[in-house]
Amino acid sequence: MEASEKPQLPLEPGGSEGAVRAIDDRLVIERLEVHDAGAARVVREQAANRRTPAETVTRAIEIGSRVIESEGTAANVDYVRAELERQLRPLAEQLGGVIEEGQEEFAERLASSFDNERSGSVQQQIREMLITAMEHQRNQLAKQFSTQDGANPLADFKEAVVRAVKSSQEAQHHQHAQDRDRIDALTAEVTALRERLGAKEELDAEQSRGTAKGRDFEERVHEVIDEIASVRDDVAHHVGDLPGETRGKKGDTVVEIGAGAGPCLAKIAFDPKDSRLARPKAWEVLNGSLEDRGADYAVLVVATDDNLPAGTQNLVEYEGNKLIVAVDREQPERIVLETAYGLARARALAARKDDLALDAPAMKEAIDEVRRALEALKTARQALTGVRKNADSIESALGGMEETAKAALGRADSLIADALEGAS
Repeated sequence: MEASEKPQLPLEPGGSEGAVRAIDDRLVIERLEVHDAGAARVVREQAANRRTPAETVTRAIEIGSRVIESEGTAANVDYVRAELERQLRPLAEQLGGVIEEGQEEFAERLASSFDNERSGSVQQQIREMLITAMEHQRNQLAKQFSTQDGANPLADFKEAVVRAVKSSQEAQHHQHAQDRDRIDALTAEVTALRERLGAKEELDAEQSRGTAKGRDFEERVHEVIDEIASVRDDVAHHVGDLPGETRGKKGDTVVEIGAGAGPCLAKIAFDPKDSRLARPKAWEVLNGSLEDRGADYAVLVVATDDNLPAGTQNLVEYEGNKLIVAVDREQPERIVLETAYGLARARALAARKDDLALDAPAMKEAIDEVRRALEALKTARQALTGVRKNADSIESALGGMEETAKAALGRADSLIADALEGAS
């Protein structure tokens, strides 16, 4: 094997500090210790990044040698430039500015070829390599942390965070939907409760004004009218709480004539009132009953004669389609309501059927006779009531007398008993 033609460095004497030999294009380093904290730290950091210590030391020597070489080249360039200027200065004085200009241009070119600021210098190459390496590492790091596969160490963490956020959003949406349902249900309950409370307050107000008593009177009147209607094949409806054709509620009981056996032939509206109405108010109720219920005849039923509107009479017809009748509050007389019912029924049928001939004078005479009979009946009842009151009074007096006699007899028995006891 032929020996290398390149010069080789002799072995360094001593050997206590290690040996460094330059063989051809190689360096052989044996037992050399470098006491530099920075160099040791760089080797450990590169080893942590999976770069062997030998590779790190090799790169450090390569880079360091180029830096040393560049520094020497820069010093040589400065020396050459100064020596060139010194040698050419006498010639430039003889030839004028031509040589001086060439000198300057030559010096600039020489310096620029070896200047450490030029793009091809060792320093610039090292700087560019470092910048490129750092940029590459930044790009790789950003790509690694942005990828979705297993190469991203934060992939699992990002997926877990995304799942947690989505789950939280879905839970919030579900909770919001449930909250809205609960709010809607509570709103409906509050509205219903408010309506019930309002209705109760209205009912309490009506009861405080005595309307509850009037409703009882209304129901009692309806029961009697319903009985009267049923035996005539008519149908009576209690519609006091329902709006009529004009959305009003006047006319609490509506009688459909003939509806029990066939089509309705005519209608009568009855409106009971437990309080006294002024005459205009009474006419408003009668006309409202006709309009709201689409009736052909209207009857105002009041509790007792005291509640007859001023200027009106019991069982007297007005305007051919209105009648006012007074009955007892607690026990509405059937005979009175039946009389009013018969007159109203005849008038309503006559209004609907042209061929129905009604003898008005005879009807009036019959009604007057009924009125007189009712007046006599009322007088008899009042007398009977007086007799009953007198009988009750006499019976009470007799009872008192009996008790007095019993007490006197008791005292007499006591006196006899005491006398007999003393004689013995």
